[in-house]
Amino acid sequence: MKRRGLLRWTLAVLAVTGALLPAGCAREGGSGEYPSKPVTIVVPYAPGGGGDTFTRAVAAQAADILGVKVFVENRTGGGGTIGVGSVARAAADGYTLAFVSTSPVVMAPNFLDVPYDPLEDFTYLARFVVSVHPVLVGGESPFDSFPAVLEFARANPGRLRWSTAGINGAPHVATLAAFRQEGVEATFVPMQGSSEVLAGLLGGTIDLGVISDYSGALAAGDVRVLAEIGPEPIPGLPAVPTYEQLGYPLAPAIFFGLAGPAELPRDVVARWDDAIRTITASAAFSDIAERLNGNVAYLGHEEFERHVRADIAAARRTLRTLGSGD
Repeated sequence: MKRRGLLRWTLAVLAVTGALLPAGCAREGGSGEYPSKPVTIVVPYAPGGGGDTFTRAVAAQAADILGVKVFVENRTGGGGTIGVGSVARAAADGYTLAFVSTSPVVMAPNFLDVPYDPLEDFTYLARFVVSVHPVLVGGESPFDSFPAVLEFARANPGRLRWSTAGINGAPHVATLAAFRQEGVEATFVPMQGSSEVLAGLLGGTIDLGVISDYSGALAAGDVRVLAEIGPEPIPGLPAVPTYEQLGYPLAPAIFFGLAGPAELPRDVVARWDDAIRTITASAAFSDIAERLNGNVAYLGHEEFERHVRADIAAARRTLRTLGSGD
């Protein structure tokens, strides 16, 4: 065989055999399978909060399951919208994900000019927790039930003072919707964070608060729980009514979950869905949830996405009724 013909034959063989090799084998040290390098989960809140703590627990176990490092990066600001927005613009390869919760995904787009569309710009991977946000009064309060609060508010328009850990978040809007349905006129007192709301309850500057950080005050007898804004009962307090049981128009599950940019590959979605399922079934994760007043509430990719879309639609309907939002 002539030299030129031999060269063409050799190149043809190499091309055929190369095409039969698994993807990625031509690259040193890579099999082409996800993940092949560290993953970053962006938490859009400051370190130490409930969402941050849960995400770090997920990251620690996910690193063992996936076999790569999983970093947590805090990108704060804009009520969670800055960090979440940065992930919406990230490459859709599964190496940059976001901790997502109800406020930046369901509520904030109705009030703020956010840099993302919550229906179009994310792949919702899995939900791991529903956070408890009870309606509280001080330990010395004359109110022993939520109907008693409503009765006072109807008889004394504007005198009931109440607060949440932030303005236009799910606890604020859901409680405002409940008051509107009940024909109650109350005075909202803006406060920054759960600790300020708790101090207001203890000091008597507000009558009612809706926050998630309450366990220590409850154990000390400093507060009493009258209701829960979400659809799930409070762990250990099954007799406390939920907004859903009371028939209020907005009873959002304050979800904690993971999302990535839109159009993530199927294998990425499947790996994280399986990982979150395994993590939420672990005793270690249940212990953290109990300590942080959360209900372990795994939802896989498809069901989580359906729930998020339903929550967004419900919030928009309710906010139109209230005269706010789109």
